[in-house]
Amino acid sequence: MSLLEIKSAVDALSPAELAELASYVRERDSAAWDAQIEQDAAAGKLDFLFEEANTARANGTMRDWPGK
Repeated sequence: MSLLEIKSAVDALSPAELAELASYVRERDSAAWDAQIEQDAAAGKLDFLFEEANTARANGTMRDWPGK
């Protein structure tokens, strides 16, 4: 099935079906994002973030999240 066919099928959905599809796509996207973060962390690609946080904590310059 092509993307064009999928888009046409989506256009034919009822509002309830569209909401269900949107929820499904968000869940799939979130799961893919979580898996990518886990892979990046396991590969050491996020180590620089831990190092920055440890340095800020040691220097007493760690800040709260914005809006907190």
